[in-house]
Amino acid sequence: MAGPLTGVKILDLSAVIAGPMATGLLADQGADVVKVEPIGTGDLCRWLGPNHKGLGAMFAAVNRNKRSIALNLKSAEGKAVLLDLAKTADVFVQNFRPGAIQRMGLGYDVLKALNPRLIYVSMSGFGQDGPYAKRRVYDPVVQAMSGFADSQKDKTTKAPQLIQSIACDKVTALTAAQAITAALFGRVASGEGQHLTLNMLDATIAFLWPDAFYNYALLDNPAPPSPDFADFYGIMKVRDGWITTITLSDDEFGDFCRAVDREDIKADPRFADVFKRMANAAALKAAFAEAVANFTAAEIRAKLEAEDVPHAVVQTRDQVADDPQVVHNAQIVVREHPVAGRLRGVRPAARFGGLPSDERLPAPLLGQQTDDILREIGRSDADIAALRAGGAAA
Repeated sequence: MAGPLTGVKILDLSAVIAGPMATGLLADQGADVVKVEPIGTGDLCRWLGPNHKGLGAMFAAVNRNKRSIALNLKSAEGKAVLLDLAKTADVFVQNFRPGAIQRMGLGYDVLKALNPRLIYVSMSGFGQDGPYAKRRVYDPVVQAMSGFADSQKDKTTKAPQLIQSIACDKVTALTAAQAITAALFGRVASGEGQHLTLNMLDATIAFLWPDAFYNYALLDNPAPPSPDFADFYGIMKVRDGWITTITLSDDEFGDFCRAVDREDIKADPRFADVFKRMANAAALKAAFAEAVANFTAAEIRAKLEAEDVPHAVVQTRDQVADDPQVVHNAQIVVREHPVAGRLRGVRPAARFGGLPSDERLPAPLLGQQTDDILREIGRSDADIAALRAGGAAA
């Protein structure tokens, strides 16, 4: 059964996470994504984390349902292949540092002349121009510059902290995937392609803005600063583990106090309403932490569940796959990869009617479909042999 993007052809020259994850989401939704990789090592992400014969776990997670062609884009012959592929593509995605793609002779103007309907996507760390445009960028750099690290600072030492996940890359990927589908939708009416640009810094600040920056929004009518929204919740120690809970409404707050038999917390005037609880967030967190400290995880979970209080016991990563709700959702699946063997991964989070829940293609080996893709653009077996012999394709 076809996915909603069946018939859309994407040329993906991006590497590592932000670009490949964006196109991976679109591949999951039915798009034919041709991953163009350099001969030799291919996408650096192939070699990050646990790896088997050039197929890394991180790479496999964001490159399933794609086909790989290995090209030497520094050669005239390899570039000619790419230009031929672009003639029939709907989307072209690249995340080279600004200026690099133009020096390769593959800038927007060149490809637009070949294919006016092409959605050309340029992803970068800081933008296509400006004081930082030429800098090398990885996720922690953007976390530091965007306010992300400051928003995670230790409340006692005030030391900033990095999220222990490449959050900026993944936020950018989600932003890009949505923008690409919007551009494709817009092309239906206009008939024309466009140059779509986005960068990690902008995407991350936009992601953080609603809560992490709310004290910096009201310029003409400033209000007294509120505690950060994150001050309102946290991780609390219980006898045999950790839990978290958040109680926004008065009812939820009262339900928590009843669950832990602490009506004194409910009666405390510092916590009389949500505004006072926000203003006294640190004191409230301390009171909650003291209230749950002597329960086991199972005991406090049962009590909070009985009162319908939002809560969760903190699970280690090796516990997540066995969680009853995760199992019910069938979110984590085990597939057989022809090279890596059994490979645990996730299904697409969004379920469309008519979209297969399993992968159509396993994550490709470097250049696995080179010959097939070359034949699709009219290259003969003799042409393919010549490209390989000359080092233009592999």
